Amino acid sequence: MEYQWYPGHMTKAKRMMQENMKLIDLVIELVDARIPYSSRNPDIDELAGNKFRIILLNKSDLADPVRTAEWVKYYEAKGFAVLEINARNGNGMRSIGGLVQKVCRERIERDRKRGIVNRSVKGMVVGIPNVGKSTFINAFVGRTCARTGNKPGVTKGKQWIRLNKELELLDTPGILWPKFEDREVGMRLAFIGSINDEIIIMEELACDLLTYLREHYPEHVTKRYAVEWKDTAPGMLEEIARSRGCLLKGEAPDLKKAADILVDDFRSGRLGRISLEQAP
Repeated sequence: MEYQWYPGHMTKAKRMMQENMKLIDLVIELVDARIPYSSRNPDIDELAGNKFRIILLNKSDLADPVRTAEWVKYYEAKGFAVLEINARNGNGMRSIGGLVQKVCRERIERDRKRGIVNRSVKGMVVGIPNVGKSTFINAFVGRTCARTGNKPGVTKGKQWIRLNKELELLDTPGILWPKFEDREVGMRLAFIGSINDEIIIMEELACDLLTYLREHYPEHVTKRYAVEWKDTAPGMLEEIARSRGCLLKGEAPDLKKAADILVDDFRSGRLGRISLEQAP
């Protein structure tokens, strides 16, 4: 199965980001800690130009901590300020304010020398669908001011949010890029829910996930479902269906229901802390 998704509103969202970038001092980019490479929109670097940059590895509680630490080092070596966070429970959030001041120190000092006081840093929050931008903003600001959801495409338009006299944030819709040249990238985006599930054949997605898990995290699957590995991913999906009582008439395994369970268990972290990419 090919994994591609680029609904029409994303073209409008990208244009809006381009138009507002001239107002921005800082770009805060959220990525999913389980796929820190595939969840970075390659268009963001071009759009951001010479703006100050922060990368936040969100949902770090779902990712393999060893691999996450490697990704932090990787992006820091490329010149980004980097933090691993969990916007849902607040881990790492208290460090962001100080990091913003550190990253934007040059601009703040330049204003001070010019006698400009109380000019807030303006940051744009960017990221692909379903990486948790709205949850991050609500946690950072300390109140509900952005809509959240577990499906891509909840945020449709821009929204300015004033955090305090020192920082304003512009929330933007999650945007992908028009075509995934690498099938693996599209597949990983589908794993974490950044592609609309309605266009996905869930049984095939589950089999792709099982193929990866067998090589890298086999014990997570056998422990969760109390099954032994089979020779093929479809065979393994059948075992999971039987283990979970997902049966059709005649005792045939319900592969669609088993696939939904497996993918949901991965996305929620019930399968354990799993990373799908290793830093170069």
